[in-house]
Amino acid sequence: MSTPATVNLKSPQELYLDWEQAHWAAQDVDISRDSADWASLQDGERDLLYWVLSSLMVAEERISTQFCGLVLAQDDEEEGSYLSTQLVDENRHMQFYARFQDEVIADPAAIGSHVARAREVLGEPFKYIFDDALVKAHDRLRLEPGDRAAKVDFVTIYHMVLEGTLGLVSSHFLLEFLRERGLLPNFVEGYGLIAADEQRHIAYGTWFLREAVAEDPAMADVVRARLRDLLPVVSESITPPSEGAWDVLGVEDGALAEFGLGALTRRLQLIGVSLEAA
Repeated sequence: MSTPATVNLKSPQELYLDWEQAHWAAQDVDISRDSADWASLQDGERDLLYWVLSSLMVAEERISTQFCGLVLAQDDEEEGSYLSTQLVDENRHMQFYARFQDEVIADPAAIGSHVARAREVLGEPFKYIFDDALVKAHDRLRLEPGDRAAKVDFVTIYHMVLEGTLGLVSSHFLLEFLRERGLLPNFVEGYGLIAADEQRHIAYGTWFLREAVAEDPAMADVVRARLRDLLPVVSESITPPSEGAWDVLGVEDGALAEFGLGALTRRLQLIGVSLEAA
């Protein structure tokens, strides 16, 4: 198996260039064909998809509004250029989910109203991650952009936990579910584009944390401390609230958490951090 030092990770400049080649517009995805599919869903399927969409809507609102501190903490112009593209991506994702609410679920409203309604179906674990941990870490970084530990902590939350675990689990299982059943093909197209954006974001987070830990091994403790704080809550936050949701999704209880932890562990190996201190 390759060691962290031998694995090539793309730099922010390379990721910026990838963004230029992969640019897409939320308004260009045709979602007109999905309305009939949404109306024909069984109640269990519709409830599950609405819960997932609600979590995505709230997540995008949080991560798009709690990001500017990282742009301010850029180390150079190349990193700043890349980080600016990620902020654009997050707002584009929020616009796509809002369009789906407006045009397919037939519930037109301002984005803020969509987010407020979405929050009603989400539990306390989700709120702890996005409203407490993320917001506090962002405030710290915004006020102290030169604090390396603050930047490492924020990137760990944002790129490793929110996108690299929660986001990755959601996209993997939801896209598989919809594709196997041939449902909501337009949403699948848009969500697939969003998932590709997030792979680029995760690549940045992996690159940055590897650089930070190589520069100062004490930063590994910052990564570990944050993961130990959030991982138990992550498992709770990806558990659907409705009875029978696992049967609808077609997976066993615990499969989502196992998949997410496996993906996170592989990235931590690239970074050079284990969850257990040496």
